[in-house]
Amino acid sequence: MNPPRATARDYIDFLIGTPREASACEVARVQPPDPSAPAHDAFSRLLARLEPDPETLWREVRPHVRRTDSILVVDDTVLDKPYAHKMGLVGPFWSGKHQRVLRGINLVTLAWTDGGAVYPTDYRLVDPAEAPKRNKNEHFREMLVTAKARGFTPRYVCFDAWYSSKENLKAVRGHGWHFLTQVRSNRRVDPDDTGNRSISECAIAATGTVVHVEGFGFVKAFRSSPRMATRNTGSRTTSAWTTSPASPTPNAPGPSRSTTAG
Repeated sequence: MNPPRATARDYIDFLIGTPREASACEVARVQPPDPSAPAHDAFSRLLARLEPDPETLWREVRPHVRRTDSILVVDDTVLDKPYAHKMGLVGPFWSGKHQRVLRGINLVTLAWTDGGAVYPTDYRLVDPAEAPKRNKNEHFREMLVTAKARGFTPRYVCFDAWYSSKENLKAVRGHGWHFLTQVRSNRRVDPDDTGNRSISECAIAATGTVVHVEGFGFVKAFRSSPRMATRNTGSRTTSAWTTSPASPTPNAPGPSRSTTAG
């Protein structure tokens, strides 16, 4: 059997060098003039052989990351595939870029940062065929488990409102970590032990206010500026950021129920 003409290194070099378009036809077009240069179908076969493997990514970045005193960031993006009707993993997903649902591939990434450098350490591809049993929230929690097994002890895990469900907050807390996340304006909290209501109805101090999140426990909330909320979430208004842990000061006004609620 003849060795494959296209190698993973060939395609990686192309991805590093290409300014915009990344396709098998384009990588074949920019090959050096040589009778034995790989054609586009050689790269198509290469990509078919290379199964997505997050462990390969981790082996590459492991020497460059510090597993303590750093930040883990979870986010996802949709790779637009509006004309792909028979391609695996393509499905309808909400796109923050386009502010609407479109057809594409949903990639969930766990990135590491020390405030300067940023490295992706793990990723998952959301398979529409597995929904709703295995959605991006399931992948979120799976990647936290993997990060824990790899020895990460981050200062904070940061994510946007899409991942701020009670299950996800409890997952972060269960690992002994803290989080910083956005929440929707209708998130129900109790700021003063008088009952739950939307966080948008609560007075949030400039220095933050301890509130009790229904079904979870105490967090400290900070108000987002309208401009920030619009920039980050479009019409899906984000009212506040919340962080953990937070315990009410014994002599301070505020909610007094147990932090282990939920």
